[in-house]
Amino acid sequence: MIAGTAGDLAVSHTMKKIGHVEVLHPASILRFLFRGFRMGWMWIGIALMAISFFSLLALLSWADVTVVVPATALSYVAGAFGARFLLHERVAPLRWAGALLVCLGVAILSGS
Repeated sequence: MIAGTAGDLAVSHTMKKIGHVEVLHPASILRFLFRGFRMGWMWIGIALMAISFFSLLALLSWADVTVVVPATALSYVAGAFGARFLLHERVAPLRWAGALLVCLGVAILSGS
């Protein structure tokens, strides 16, 4: 979960640095992708997402899906904290409330 969220934050950081695609033409998109893949944070993000995926596969081989999948929902909470404190994004109160609900849901499911 942590690796996946960290990967999301690293890729988001890269995308904020390079901006957005102005026109949706193949040449514009390729230039945009080329700029992104030249930045180290993009590769760090991709590596972290790959680690997260293979960790999920390993967890699913050891534990029931009813345990593993709810635990991965905590990535929404970690993402909100990362967005607020690492990327300095504004996180609306409603999103914080949603993160709290996710935590409560995970706690309920882990207790059953």
